[in-house]
Amino acid sequence: MSTVLTGVFNITPTPFLADGAIDHASLTRLTHFTRDAGVNGMTILGVLGEADKLTEAERDAVIETTMAAAGKDFPICIGTTHPGTDGCIAWSRRAQALGAVAVMVAPPKLARSNDAALHRHYVAVAEALDIPVVVQDFPPAVGGITMSPELIAGLAKASPKLQHLKLEDEPSPMKVSQVLALNPDVRIFGGLGGMMFLEELRHGAIGTMTGFAFPEILVRIHRAFAAGDIDGATEIFYKYCPLIRFENQPRINLALRKHIYHRRGVIATPRVRAPFSPVDDGTLADLDDLMTRLGLQPTAAS
Repeated sequence: MSTVLTGVFNITPTPFLADGAIDHASLTRLTHFTRDAGVNGMTILGVLGEADKLTEAERDAVIETTMAAAGKDFPICIGTTHPGTDGCIAWSRRAQALGAVAVMVAPPKLARSNDAALHRHYVAVAEALDIPVVVQDFPPAVGGITMSPELIAGLAKASPKLQHLKLEDEPSPMKVSQVLALNPDVRIFGGLGGMMFLEELRHGAIGTMTGFAFPEILVRIHRAFAAGDIDGATEIFYKYCPLIRFENQPRINLALRKHIYHRRGVIATPRVRAPFSPVDDGTLADLDDLMTRLGLQPTAAS
């Protein structure tokens, strides 16, 4: 079981230039920014990374640029979800060869949810690799496929490389408890933009693997909680909960995060590849008002 996969792994977007091409300069800057925020690691090519809008060559380019910027001592987890088992294995092996410490895999879309088929898929991927597979339980991203606590617990029992879970099936804190009751060896990351981060930690999660454009805030919450300062962690979480909630609005959360990274000077443009839901000027004005009221400057969090 990997001891590297713990704490706060920030899931980052893929920056694009105004013409839609990958912005490698901004990607390098984003990687440095994320590392310097104090997170335990970084996850790329997830839903937030618009992985499904990239060509295979672009995937490689994103990985290579990120790895070069990260350096050898900054762990990178790579999303390798693919609709087919063979394709997922190929992408996962490629990620491993390029230096990933782990891969993140959501279940393939099935005509009908089938625990046995999902079990075979994940075990096959795990057996093809030498690094951990983070099982991503996120029903909205895979056509509503829900992974039962029994399936998740069984995967962790089937292979030590399947003991990490990124849990985004709501209500997530309750499911954390359900999974751990069945198999206490499962190491659970929360997600959902950090909206239930405090409660997930209280229920036994080891951290969070999520997108949030102020990752240093998540780091402060986790460090306080891990040190036993539950009141301190709670105070930080409650202070910034309005921003966490606002940023993770359905359909526009990706665009909002890119606007925040742009406002913080991390990426050159907030460009999102089509199709996507744009953010209107009124919502951006609400964002600026909220950041001002929280005392958050464009380039630094308080």
